[in-house]
Amino acid sequence: MTRVAVITIAHGRHDHWALQQAALERSERRPDERILVTMDDPSLASAAREAGDVRVVETDGDEHGLPLARARNLGARAALDAGADVLVLLDVDCLPAPGLVDAYARAAAAPETSGRLLSGPVTYLDPPPPTGYDLDRLPSLDRPHSARPAPAPGEVVLGGTHDLFWSLSFALTAGTWRRIGGFHEGYVGYGGEDTDFAWTARERGIPMAWVGSARAYHQHHPIEDPPRRHLDAILRNGAVFRARWGAWPMRGWLDAFAREGLVERTASGDYRRTPRD
Repeated sequence: MTRVAVITIAHGRHDHWALQQAALERSERRPDERILVTMDDPSLASAAREAGDVRVVETDGDEHGLPLARARNLGARAALDAGADVLVLLDVDCLPAPGLVDAYARAAAAPETSGRLLSGPVTYLDPPPPTGYDLDRLPSLDRPHSARPAPAPGEVVLGGTHDLFWSLSFALTAGTWRRIGGFHEGYVGYGGEDTDFAWTARERGIPMAWVGSARAYHQHHPIEDPPRRHLDAILRNGAVFRARWGAWPMRGWLDAFAREGLVERTASGDYRRTPRD
């Protein structure tokens, strides 16, 4: 029997974690392992342990920001140590549809998709009503993000550009994870590690697949566009990516920062903070 682990990393967002747990309780197929990696959040770790049926891994923060890449690797290591055959990584803001776990497990076992990087459609939800999100109503709110493939339930689309990968909701076999080697831990704080992971998969001959039945719903939270509070992390992580791959990621954000006068292009085509007088 295939063992499936669902891995979530979190700092804060305690209510989002609790509702994700409630959504997983409704899964058509319950995960064999539920793993939470907390980043500098002992209160969430304690609450998750008290809830039971969750394997909790704690990691400290970093002076440069949350160690997102390291946390995902720690979660995957815990899943592999527990004997998981399929890893499902789900952002703490994401509510899985009842069919998500089973859909990813089936795709990971199917010959045409087992060696691929699997992604499901994600719908960004509007702010919840005063009573909170009603899990029974989520299917009626299904409007997957238009920038990524969104096959209908029951459909699978093979291939596509790795640049569309994101870590909100994805899955892969244990063997595929080992081929990729996990997330590069040189990325700390916001941005860059997703694209690096996907480009590593592409370099190692691992194609994409988009799984229509693995639907998720992203709980609303305030955002900043462009994310100015993450400017230093984006520049730092962008430079790591540039050194590894010869190109800058997150160009949309960086160019938006440039239009606002926060960063500038150098003669070599790199980005840096605009000097202040």
